[in-house]
Amino acid sequence: MKNILVTGGAGNIGGSLVNKLVEDPDNFVVAVDNLFTGSIKKLPDIRSTNWKFIRCDVNDFEDISHVLLSYSFDYVFHYAAVVGVQRTLSNPMLVLKDIDGIRNILKLSKNTGVKRIFYSSSSEVYGEPVEVPQNEKTTPLNSRLPYAIVKNVGEAYFRSFNLEFGLDYTIFRFFNTYGPLQSTDFVITKFIEAAIKNNPITVYGDGSQSRTFFYINDNIDFTLKTLNGNHFVNDIVNVGSDFEISILKLAQLVKEVLKSGSKIVHLPPLQEGDMKRRYPDISKMKKVLSRELTSLEYGIRAVADSLRKLGPADPEDLRGRSPDLSEVSGNVVKIRNTGREEMVCPDEPQ
Repeated sequence: MKNILVTGGAGNIGGSLVNKLVEDPDNFVVAVDNLFTGSIKKLPDIRSTNWKFIRCDVNDFEDISHVLLSYSFDYVFHYAAVVGVQRTLSNPMLVLKDIDGIRNILKLSKNTGVKRIFYSSSSEVYGEPVEVPQNEKTTPLNSRLPYAIVKNVGEAYFRSFNLEFGLDYTIFRFFNTYGPLQSTDFVITKFIEAAIKNNPITVYGDGSQSRTFFYINDNIDFTLKTLNGNHFVNDIVNVGSDFEISILKLAQLVKEVLKSGSKIVHLPPLQEGDMKRRYPDISKMKKVLSRELTSLEYGIRAVADSLRKLGPADPEDLRGRSPDLSEVSGNVVKIRNTGREEMVCPDEPQ
């Protein structure tokens, strides 16, 4: 059995990864999340003995150390981070705290027998496009935004820990991964939710800024092939789509696919953080995935179907307070009082 830790395990990519990993009975998965932006609704809906959720903050050494020291993890997926353009711009000090989490995970992993850590970096490290397509080795990393700086510093930490201590890593530079578990404050799910309700679809500026959008099933499929095939050890790989589309055309496509009566409304451009172009070189990723990517039209329909059935992935009533964990109590560890506001730790070592 492989013991696997997923930080940020109640988020979009982390939650989707946890749901897929627990399908294999040979995996024992611990998902941790502080639920600042995550939601318990993204956790697996199956009652089984091969997964557990622990509410804790990876940026707090005492919190996360209880988890790493109680389980002998083989692999760690460090996906916990403050995300979202507006959120990261509004909370720069909170973003910088994520460096503590990176250090905590690395220090604890090197001393507890972890074989490899998978780190979620971001396309944001590239900043404004100096080179297109953006390549892992040749494209300069030139963003000055706190979120991108933290991701870049994180990459340096992983390389340094490998050189100093021999701790293996894989760095994923994610490009706009979307899916049914993504919250509706990200561009594609925001557009889809508005289109379903026939509300205005709001576009910043003239909408000429372009992106690529990567469906979650492709992301998870590639991740598992990387894990099981032992690919990209001590390496960096772009993870995304090579289908580029402007934000304005994306809004029009969402309307068309969902047959929506929404109007497209233009807002003033963002002052910073809305880079002109994102277009990755995914030649390394394609060799491992070895299949066609999911079409944007299919992904839009899948997310729309999920929103119609389940509602938003992380409703407002779960943000900023302790959620009711009773619905998954069989897989959620108990809270114990430690003199601080709260801490969640494992019931017992495995």
